Amino acid sequence: MAGHGAPEQRPIDCHDLRVAVVAASWHVEVMDGLLDGARRALKDYRVEEPRVIRVPGTFELAVAADALARQGYDAVVALGVVIRGGTPHFEYVCSAATDGLNRVALDHQVAVGFGVLTCDTEEQALDRAGLDSSREDKGYEAAAAALVTAMALKKIRRGYDD
Repeated sequence: MAGHGAPEQRPIDCHDLRVAVVAASWHVEVMDGLLDGARRALKDYRVEEPRVIRVPGTFELAVAADALARQGYDAVVALGVVIRGGTPHFEYVCSAATDGLNRVALDHQVAVGFGVLTCDTEEQALDRAGLDSSREDKGYEAAAAALVTAMALKKIRRGYDD
C-alpha cells in the first residue's frame, strides 16, 4: 500500500485560486469519502467557494475537467474509483481516465489533482477513501496536490523562484 514517503506539507493560503472538483458517482460510500476529504483540504487551504460537479463515472472525469479548465479554473480536482472486475473494463477505464486527465493538465497548463483510486477490491478503496476507518485520505491528498501545484504554476508564470 502507498502512503510511505509522502512529503509533510502544511496548508498554504490559496484563497485567490479558482478551484473546481469533478467527482464520479459510482461507489457512493467511497466517493462520499473522497469528496469530503477534498472539501476538508479546500477549507484548510482557504479556498473560497469551490465549484463541485458530479459525473456518472470515472471515465467521464476528463471531459468535465477539460470543460472546467477551459473556463479558467486554476485547479481541477478529479475524484473517482475503479475497482477491478473479471473483464478488461478496469484497464480501459483506468487508462482513459489517467491519459485524459494528464492531457487536460498539459493542454491547458492547469493543475489537475489526480484522486482516482484504482483498486483490486472495494476494501482497498474504502481504506483510501478518507473515512473514519480508512488509513489514507486520497481525496484530501489530491486536492492538496492540485492547490500546491496551482500555486507553483502561478510562481512560474510570474517568474518567481522559491
